[in-house]
Amino acid sequence: MPIHMITMPKWGLSMEQGQVNGWLKSVGDKVSRGDELLDVETDKISSGVECAFDGILRRQIAQEGDTLPVGALLGVVADAEAPDAQIDEAVAAFQRDFVPLAAADADVGPQPEKVQIGGRTVRFLKIGDGAFTPAVLIHGFGGDLNAWMFNHADLAAHRTVWALDLPGHGESGKAVDTGSVDELADAALAFFDDRGIERAHLVGHSMGSLVAMTIAAKAPARVASLVLISGAGLGEEINRAYIEGFVAGSSRHTLKPHMLQLFADPALVTRQMIEDIVKYKRLEGVNDALQKIAALAFVDGVQQTLYRDRVGALAPRAMVIWGEQDQIIPARHAQGLPGDVRVHVLAGKGHMVHMEAASEVNRLLNDFFGGT
Repeated sequence: MPIHMITMPKWGLSMEQGQVNGWLKSVGDKVSRGDELLDVETDKISSGVECAFDGILRRQIAQEGDTLPVGALLGVVADAEAPDAQIDEAVAAFQRDFVPLAAADADVGPQPEKVQIGGRTVRFLKIGDGAFTPAVLIHGFGGDLNAWMFNHADLAAHRTVWALDLPGHGESGKAVDTGSVDELADAALAFFDDRGIERAHLVGHSMGSLVAMTIAAKAPARVASLVLISGAGLGEEINRAYIEGFVAGSSRHTLKPHMLQLFADPALVTRQMIEDIVKYKRLEGVNDALQKIAALAFVDGVQQTLYRDRVGALAPRAMVIWGEQDQIIPARHAQGLPGDVRVHVLAGKGHMVHMEAASEVNRLLNDFFGGT
């Protein structure tokens, strides 16, 4: 009779601990793979810990308010027939043998790097070394490679996964010339060349989808498939107030209302997440870059570059994933696309669907990539 330990996950490269905000399931509840068992908050985001097994929640080891290191025991899922004594013995053995990751070891594993390409600093993360075709993750407007913190590891099980900060974003160089999507796509292709990425699955979020489609239009031989998550470039409508508010905001007070719109559940937005955006917005050159990009991509609340009529022809295969409650770009843009495009609209999720429903999105991506 298998006894499954539910442990504190590691979300992102820098996470060392998490705080238990509360249980979403009770002891004795039947649980299935993909169910959220409890809510955990880190210094970056609050999210639900998903169950990877089918069974009964037999123990709640962690209690509301507990702050525990990555890997610590949170609860136990087992069959109803598993004897209590056997579960207690397994818990005792786990707790006896568990050793938290020492702070000195916290940086073990892949870390972001920086490289100079064409006179511009580019920050990137490379994780995984599997034999399958690599995947490249391209973030959205105002984001950076940390937007994929819940996706990196799962996607890297069988392939190399790359994520980069686009020009003007994250810790890449802030200077842009025109800020056009062509400039961003060319910068990404220069990164491909510099890193020796001959062909890849492209995964874009929001504006990153527009960049990914532009890459496919410019260099189709470099693209094995396209995945567009809450994608810009598939319809005209976009939340003009969000774009303008994000560009203009420079403080926690002015940015918070716009950050809350990114998630279906506003409780997922932590104070630290907002503080990180405030710090980014205050860096020299950021506002100029974002203003240039927004001025060309979103004019009077209308998206200017559209690939809707040919999205199915841009790559050998294409998939679209959207959160049904997206407040930034309407999920209806996923409907009625021409060609053989897989479409998944996830109920109860918002614009940051790859963070809100990371496990489900990761399953969709790995299934779509397959053994290629």
